[in-house]
Amino acid sequence: MRVTLHDGRSIIGTFLAFDKHLNLVLSEAEEFRTLKSKGSAALLEERTEKRSLGLVLIRGENVVSLAVEGPPPPSTTGKVTPGGPGRALGAGRGTMGAPPPGGPLGGAPPPGLGAAPMHGIGGGLPPPPPPGMGMGRGAPPPF
Repeated sequence: MRVTLHDGRSIIGTFLAFDKHLNLVLSEAEEFRTLKSKGSAALLEERTEKRSLGLVLIRGENVVSLAVEGPPPPSTTGKVTPGGPGRALGAGRGTMGAPPPGGPLGGAPPPGLGAAPMHGIGGGLPPPPPPGMGMGRGAPPPF
């Protein structure tokens, strides 16, 4: 991957990771800088310097652009790590749909998650107050 930085440098290396700030981790990285020097009044010479960096972390605020230079190395293609034993299930109250009978693990529900709320807890809105109670003059009806 080729990364162009805010100061004009380019870094080429093997992409390993990034985060939400676009901080990048590259391995086997090499830095390329273009230097301009004046030979005479009319001539302007450019030369490119190359420097080997190795493993680098590039701060996301310095990144201007990213470009893919080639396919991933052959050592990483085709290798898929097998899944672990068992099956994947959602856990907790944030799961979509109903849990399997007897809880997600086939036995009792997970600790702290009973089968249903206790009596008097939850279950919607409370009943409306009787007429004339709790409403001031001109107050709209609760429903």
